[in-house]
Amino acid sequence: MSSSSATADETTEDSGIGSLPREIWVLVIGSFIVAVGMGIVSPALPTFAASFDVGVTAASFVISAFALMRLVFAPVSGRLVSFFGERSIYVWGISIVGVSTAACAFAGSYWQLLIFRALGGTGSTMFTVSALALLVRLAPPHLRGRASGLWATSFLLGSVSGPIIGGLMVGYSLRLPFITYGIALFVAAFIGWLLLRKSTLAARQVDTGAPSMTVGQALRHRAYRAAMLSNFSNGWAVYGVRIALVPLFVVEALRSTQSMAGVALSVFAAGNAAVLLLSGRIADKRGRKPLVLVGLAVSGLATASLGFTDSVPWFLAASLIAGMGAGILNPAQNAAVADLVGATGKGGPVLAAFQMAADCGAIVGPLIAGVLVDTVSYRAAFAVTGFTAVLGLLAWIGAPETRPTRPVVRHTQAETLDEAA
Repeated sequence: MSSSSATADETTEDSGIGSLPREIWVLVIGSFIVAVGMGIVSPALPTFAASFDVGVTAASFVISAFALMRLVFAPVSGRLVSFFGERSIYVWGISIVGVSTAACAFAGSYWQLLIFRALGGTGSTMFTVSALALLVRLAPPHLRGRASGLWATSFLLGSVSGPIIGGLMVGYSLRLPFITYGIALFVAAFIGWLLLRKSTLAARQVDTGAPSMTVGQALRHRAYRAAMLSNFSNGWAVYGVRIALVPLFVVEALRSTQSMAGVALSVFAAGNAAVLLLSGRIADKRGRKPLVLVGLAVSGLATASLGFTDSVPWFLAASLIAGMGAGILNPAQNAAVADLVGATGKGGPVLAAFQMAADCGAIVGPLIAGVLVDTVSYRAAFAVTGFTAVLGLLAWIGAPETRPTRPVVRHTQAETLDEAA
């Protein structure tokens, strides 16, 4: 390579300019469809479960079963991605969720609904791990932050719009949202199969004989350990405590209405969406670590302050800032993991473990926060939730920057780990 071309490559990489492959946009469309469907069934699922004459705990377990199955099946999904390739598992994962969700509409008992919904968790983690693996492999190294931000934004926008549609459907039938979601998922699976089937970029990689990166090898890297901890914190706060405590706090502590609780959740999502794409661009241009540190600091402080607000306007302001913090964190954090895995192109189990960290946080966080609310106060629950972000921040302070600073050359896995360490 000539010096002039090398300089041009480095300038392009440093500026974060360039275009994303068409396959990335396919993943973005699929993510949006899946998220819209998830939002459509969310208003109907607890009520539909309760319609089988079961208590609140049993009705809530239908929701938890999906998350638990995602967690249990994540390691298997990682191995399936490594063995069959991302494209096949991506399509099969969406299809499995589609079949299981459509089956929920025809459930004749609580136990049938529970089994069908739990089976959907297996397909969900197959979709998530394979989509993330494709994103890692297809996104140019200098555009990984932007690609991650775009993918997360599509999922977020779908999650926001889905409940609105689902709320309208519930008025007609509790089963209609499940049928609609099932159809939407079949459309997403078909789009993925149709547009990726002839793609040479998305095709299963030829085995070069190089061993896959294992979770144990990834854990030798300080940045991966820090990403696991920050993703655990993110799952705890964003996917766990936010859903479990915010509606209760708005109604019980602030003496407001259920509709205002929905507004608070939407404000968080708006703050998140407002910065996702920008933070992805900055992470590509300036590095992953600075954005991760800022995101964790903003998210942690804003989340901890939620319990100390005494009026709806202040609570909404804190929710907006917390959403912005999560939006700053996610693209840079995901890009950092992609930097580690992307050098080898083989890291299904590594990506699955990273996803499991968030799932663990989403399961453990609400349980601990709920105990703190019952025994201490809402302030304690939100403060502990914010403190988990501080732990992630401390871990990242000692971690190295992972963003490529020169044209990427494929190294052996051992060389990659040694350089990153």
